[in-house]
Amino acid sequence: MAKKQIKEESHKLVIAISSRALFNLDRSHKIFKEEGIEAYAKHQQENESAILEPGVGFTLVRKLLKLNSKKTPIDVILLSRNSADTGLRIFNSIEHYGLNISRAAFTRGESTHPFVGAFKADLFLSSNYHDVQKALQSGFAAASIVESKSDNIHPHQLRIAFDGDAVIFSDESEKIFQEQGLKAFHENEMLSENVELKAGPFKSFLVSLQKIQSTFPEENNPIRTALVTARSAPSHKRVIHTMREWGIRIDESFFLGGLDKGIFLREFAADIFFDDQQQHCNSASKYVSTGHVPSGIKNI
Repeated sequence: MAKKQIKEESHKLVIAISSRALFNLDRSHKIFKEEGIEAYAKHQQENESAILEPGVGFTLVRKLLKLNSKKTPIDVILLSRNSADTGLRIFNSIEHYGLNISRAAFTRGESTHPFVGAFKADLFLSSNYHDVQKALQSGFAAASIVESKSDNIHPHQLRIAFDGDAVIFSDESEKIFQEQGLKAFHENEMLSENVELKAGPFKSFLVSLQKIQSTFPEENNPIRTALVTARSAPSHKRVIHTMREWGIRIDESFFLGGLDKGIFLREFAADIFFDDQQQHCNSASKYVSTGHVPSGIKNI
């Protein structure tokens, strides 16, 4: 309850991101895994002036920071398992790209998830699956980055896409589908079409994002959202009812009935897509930056 009260008072959107989610540190991580911490530290120090390439979460962060203002305050926090010494290369790269990131926590190998709450983050992006799981268990929206391909074809508009069940909504309906099958799922959704779905881990982030979106005119809005779900008619009715009850507006909705999500995300040109199922993340990552949300029955 305290967390929600603080967020309402500040009206600030806070994103916490790991260094490997922000930048491409694959080569450095390979050295760490194969040669150890000393070789990794030496490599980072010797390459402090070598600018890192953007990572999966880079475009999201850059576009959000461009929207930062007194009217729409947005803060990005770096959470890194580096030490401050080995993390100097990361801050040099942040400075090179002109990213307004001034707050950071360097834990020198320790878990970063406790600091998601300390910084009151709305969203946590990391390459560390364990940290993401712990953050989700603590009630925060969090996703593990997936190696992705992405073309930024909307340079002046932030586009974020979400799966529904176990992401925006709880996995209550997904459990019925997994345990009893498609027929039972549809029967339940028809009987419950006017019953609001419970909140999933990303509801609060979507609400905070929409508060920023609503400060701009609908036409040429710098933020555009999409729901991309395997649901189809008639189960879409409960989703629409729930969104109305929550007062949330999604710009585009795709009820795909099991079709491949990747192609639709490519056409929507998402800067990032969040889904709880690894198979959908694998499909999406061929076209757009993707975050796996390890929550719900499919991740038990």
